Amino acid sequence: MDDLRPRLLSDIDTLKAFAHPLRQRMLTRLQRQGPATSADLAVEFGADRGATSYHLRQLARYGFIEEDSERSAGRRKYWRFVPQDLRLPRELDDPDITAVVNEIGRQWLERADRDLTAYLTNREAYGEFATAAEHSFGATTLTAEELRRFGEEYQAFLGRWQRPATPGSRQITVLFHAFPTPGENP
Repeated sequence: MDDLRPRLLSDIDTLKAFAHPLRQRMLTRLQRQGPATSADLAVEFGADRGATSYHLRQLARYGFIEEDSERSAGRRKYWRFVPQDLRLPRELDDPDITAVVNEIGRQWLERADRDLTAYLTNREAYGEFATAAEHSFGATTLTAEELRRFGEEYQAFLGRWQRPATPGSRQITVLFHAFPTPGENP
């Protein structure tokens, strides 16, 4: 799936739809575990079925998910994640957009922390995947333009590895943060 083009989420309405905490959780669930109905997700997240259905429609409205017509029948709709390379804006001139982008970043960081903690707490349960996992913390010195190119090259690299699940494969979380080191002189 290396044909995924970057989708910049720069519109305030799209960003707000994307930033809702329950929608983020449902989107992650659909991405990791596959299609589900609003009833399935309501039970899974302890949410009202009507509210869950509304949130799914909002995610679909903004192109993050779509109906899985092969599984759906009558009023029973299955929803699936739409694979895409989602990007948050870099230039934050609008305070409303800045606030929403910061909220999304905070949610992503919390999810990454939960996932990494859960993995490390039970690492031995992952067998050969634990042996193959890589943990790295590094740093480099770049200009602003080099940092921009570095991020683009990383996204292109990750895109080359995107594909549907196959026997023997599993969902892999990839964490990437590239930002100026706080406290360093500019």
